[in-house]
Amino acid sequence: MRERAQELKAAATKADGESAVLAKIAEMPEADRAMAERLHAIIKTSAPALSPKTWYGMPAYANKDGKVVCFFQSAAKFNARYATLGFSDAANLDEGTMWPTSFALKELTAADEAKIAALIKKAAG
Repeated sequence: MRERAQELKAAATKADGESAVLAKIAEMPEADRAMAERLHAIIKTSAPALSPKTWYGMPAYANKDGKVVCFFQSAAKFNARYATLGFSDAANLDEGTMWPTSFALKELTAADEAKIAALIKKAAG
């Protein structure tokens, strides 16, 4: 919660979200950091309208209304065996009556990157 309070304060002072996200990524262990850097590049290329920001201490990307659309949760943060690419309810991923809102990531292949780019484009609307 302390990180969230700092995030709200940073937003109020219009702190640079890009530098905050890059700083958060730099703190990650190597495997998570490499994946987060790659995802950051994919998201910026696939949906340039999304703005980087931190969200509960995680790299996240928000729409023009400031609502988080997607986020990256490092495996190390929760001692998990995989990292997570997650989407919030602001993401336009609706598909029928059921659809996934998060994806486990152990590594990123070229095929994974293509799928992620398509998901990000769809989520950003």
